[in-house]
Amino acid sequence: MAAIDACSPALARQPGEGHISPLFTHLSRELDTHTVTVADRTLIQSKLAEFDYIADAAIATAIHLARALQKPLLVEGPAGVGKTEIAKVMTRVLETDLIRLQCYEGLDTSTALYEWNYQRQLLQIRLEEADHRSLEEREAAIFSEAFLLKRPLLEAITRERPPVLLIDELDRADEEFESFLLEVLSDWQISIPEIGTIQATSIPHVVITSNRTRELSDAIRRRCFYLWIDYPDFDKELAILRAKVSGIDGNLAEQICRFMAEVRKQRLEKCPGVAETLDWAKALVVLHRDHLDPDIVEETLGVVFKDWADTRHMKASLAEFLEQLGIRSKILPAPQSSADTGPA
Repeated sequence: MAAIDACSPALARQPGEGHISPLFTHLSRELDTHTVTVADRTLIQSKLAEFDYIADAAIATAIHLARALQKPLLVEGPAGVGKTEIAKVMTRVLETDLIRLQCYEGLDTSTALYEWNYQRQLLQIRLEEADHRSLEEREAAIFSEAFLLKRPLLEAITRERPPVLLIDELDRADEEFESFLLEVLSDWQISIPEIGTIQATSIPHVVITSNRTRELSDAIRRRCFYLWIDYPDFDKELAILRAKVSGIDGNLAEQICRFMAEVRKQRLEKCPGVAETLDWAKALVVLHRDHLDPDIVEETLGVVFKDWADTRHMKASLAEFLEQLGIRSKILPAPQSSADTGPA
């Protein structure tokens, strides 16, 4: 799997990984149709599970339809529930490249679409100072694809083999940036004033994620297949834990999932997601724990809660909270003051 990140100065490539089994060869043929059966959905779920991604029926169906209809998949939900992981596991299942555009405030076309290699252009101009060609001819030469630096969006549509294009946390980018995406997502082309319109060589598998820090435009939403991923229920989170954390005790895994399910019912500033569940489970395995107790829970609260107010709130009510889960607290008698003991 090769990854390309917009935050990198160059488009990094890594050798591919993964193997497409005969089972997925059948799946690829099935995905060329516009219908999805229960068998197809189960097949998709099983292939994702091979790479430790536990997908329910809604996720499997959304992936199928987005690929079959060649529409971007817009995935929204709380932070840490596995939105970005969908693109990563699709890359491994399809045995293709991952091209990632990490969005942020101020993201512009030079980072997302393309940029001219000005240093190389200046060098070429100096080398051609004695050239007798006309100014127009020399301008056309230096403003050609040979001097173009492809950024993630342009790179994704000019690949011979369709990659997975991950546009991560689009809600963090400015609203104006969404207009740059519309031409790509609707017509699969990019217009460059000096060159013209570049049509897509292949249509990438596009996954767009959003944490809903702001509302995305209707124009973007209309061009996508929509998927909402919420916090998992107990059974799904337990399956994720068992798949992702090797060597975890079964009793500990169940206690962690019950704890997280109850935590998410609280009014918190930053509700912990599946990512925090996995981090906590791995931390407890490193500490050689096979069950939860009040001391270890209090000592590791910083793995689960990433806000000071949430940590303080949980510490204040931890004994009562754990009592509800059947985890007994060690209650020590309060020290007596001299007023309570009276005169000797």
